[in-house]
Amino acid sequence: MVIVILGPTAVGKTKMSVELAKLLNGEIINVDSTQIYKDLDIATAKIKEEEKEGVPHHLFDIKNIEENYTVYDYQKDCRNKIDEILNRKKIPILVGGTGLYIKAALYDYKFNDEVNDQFENLTNEEIYNKLKELDENIDIHINNRKRLVRALNYCLNNNLKFSEKEKTNKLLYDTIFIGLTTDRNILYDRINKRVDIMIKDGLLEEAKKIYDSNIRTKAVMTPIGYKELFPYFENKKSLEECLELIKQNSRKYAKRQYTWFNNQMDVTWFNVDFDNFNNTIKEVYNYITSLK
Repeated sequence: MVIVILGPTAVGKTKMSVELAKLLNGEIINVDSTQIYKDLDIATAKIKEEEKEGVPHHLFDIKNIEENYTVYDYQKDCRNKIDEILNRKKIPILVGGTGLYIKAALYDYKFNDEVNDQFENLTNEEIYNKLKELDENIDIHINNRKRLVRALNYCLNNNLKFSEKEKTNKLLYDTIFIGLTTDRNILYDRINKRVDIMIKDGLLEEAKKIYDSNIRTKAVMTPIGYKELFPYFENKKSLEECLELIKQNSRKYAKRQYTWFNNQMDVTWFNVDFDNFNNTIKEVYNYITSLK
């Protein structure tokens, strides 16, 4: 059995995962694309060593920010960790908010997705028509040649429809999806307050170190909380403006996370009791054990 703890940012996934791991003899696997990297700690809300409470944690801090790391790389690494943990007769508990990582690791998700333009003698219209023959549900603008070529390559290489690429429902593991949620206003307030706490914890210093490194890889530019502060270091925006942008982008990201999870996975949602988080832990634990 594999357990997934998912939900929007700032909803309590980290605490829930540790408590469940202790109760269920589990080990935790990171499914946050930003926590893969070393030195990205505060803005990514990475778990602190003392918060792990002796529970083994995997796929945190495994890459430097200069390195490239793809969803395909994650798929291989995560599946290896799942198998290792299952072989130890323990329960893998995946925790994080990167939906595509969860999908890639647990579902029959294919990655043979070359962008080799072997159709250089064909017009966009001809490529589009070929694609329509293979995938009648395709929804790509005829002028977007690069995406048309990618989609046609995908269909030909995998004998699958590109439009269903991210919608495979075939799970590779016996999986329980636990979603943590709360009222939208409460969530947004927690997101806003967490940004303020990050500043007290040293976010400015962490972001300035990254800014000064001149490294602008995907690892640096993807997380919310670093790039938004760069204009402050360049004296182009005030600190207040940059912090408000972090909060705004975090709220938008939370909204996108809800949409992804609801559309892609069969999630059982639990409203978090922030006044007494143990109530939510007990509720989730009782639900999981009732299914075993």
